[in-house]
Amino acid sequence: MRWLFGVVIFALDVWAIASIINTNASNKSKILWILLILVLPVLGLIIWYFAGPKANYQR
Repeated sequence: MRWLFGVVIFALDVWAIASIINTNASNKSKILWILLILVLPVLGLIIWYFAGPKANYQR
């Protein structure tokens, strides 16, 4: 069951990093957010969700 939690966190982290890359934020800001998620996967994901830059998805 632990591995499932790990896989879910990994998938969410990849999604968050992809979303960060698709923002209009500065490159420095993007790098800092990505580093936060890589260093603190669970806590970084939670912080990004509430305070981080959001992606600009347009069709």
